[in-house]
Amino acid sequence: MTAPSFAAPLPLGAPRRAWLTDLPVLLVAVFWGTSYLAAKGITTPHTVIAVLVLRFAVVLPVLVAAGWSRLRALTAAQWRGAGTLGLILGGIFLLETYGVVHTSATNAGLIISLTMIFTPLAEAAVTRARPTRAFLAAAALSVAGVVLLTQGAGFTAPSTGDLLMLLAALARTVHVLAMSRIKAVRSADSLSLTTVQLGSAVAVFAVIALFPGTGASPWATALDLGPRAWAGLLFLSVFCTLFAFFVQMWAVRRTSPSRVSLLLGTEPLWAAAAGIALAGDRPGALGLAGAALVLAGTAWGRRAADGTGRTDGPGRTGETDRAGEINRADRADETDRADRLDPADRAGTDAR
Repeated sequence: MTAPSFAAPLPLGAPRRAWLTDLPVLLVAVFWGTSYLAAKGITTPHTVIAVLVLRFAVVLPVLVAAGWSRLRALTAAQWRGAGTLGLILGGIFLLETYGVVHTSATNAGLIISLTMIFTPLAEAAVTRARPTRAFLAAAALSVAGVVLLTQGAGFTAPSTGDLLMLLAALARTVHVLAMSRIKAVRSADSLSLTTVQLGSAVAVFAVIALFPGTGASPWATALDLGPRAWAGLLFLSVFCTLFAFFVQMWAVRRTSPSRVSLLLGTEPLWAAAAGIALAGDRPGALGLAGAALVLAGTAWGRRAADGTGRTDGPGRTGETDRAGEINRADRADETDRADRLDPADRAGTDAR
């Protein structure tokens, strides 16, 4: 979508159309923010593997049906590349789900947002590009916030769940870097890439579920889930995965990837709001201060990494070349613009 000209007055309906595009994307951020609370409500340490199998087994057939012709067009190298990414993605799901079981929904949503800091730092290390002082300051602010957040009840060792969420944030960073460097997947469309990755992850979970000592089987768990738990599972499958993916595909055709990225970046805010308002999380004075620092640091870091200093018109952020962004401008298919989101957001997108 090109920016409106300043030479002529905007149509009366233009702002409304912009909000009609923004609202579904913002709704995705809300869904993602509340997904930690939903996952915590239906998962126990004994059912993590089973819930993961059920969650993605529900949505995978829809993705396969929607992109069957594109899946058949993938080359062997693209299948291998996407499958490799799926193995990393499976590790992310495992860390996140076990993590959210052992910590609060508020902590989970805020700690995982450190991906927005880790990804540009890792990209800078790989490319040997020195981060700006502003970004380094934002990173330090975010890390200080996590320290305070995990010490809400006093200065003690972080919980197992907090550490698992931190590892999940690092794993998301690895996923983004791998996605930008596996040449075979650069020409794959986003629907096929997502489908193969999720399929690979589900296959890993299904194999793990066969081993003794890994918890309840998916079938036993499915039978034990009550109506409320099934509602939570379907929320994660339909709204946090299927709806979220197709909204992004739709939105990037009508606005800039930078704008979509900005709206999705509000996820940790909704995670904190859901944890405090709905789950009764009480982070304490230190925890609240830490939450504020994490939100401020990640927002500041996003702006510093993006280098967005200009706009293409009212409400439209200029799309500048950013460290770690995967440039697919030479691809004719407009749906592939979804792949040009900021690397930190790609990590969030592909790990849903």
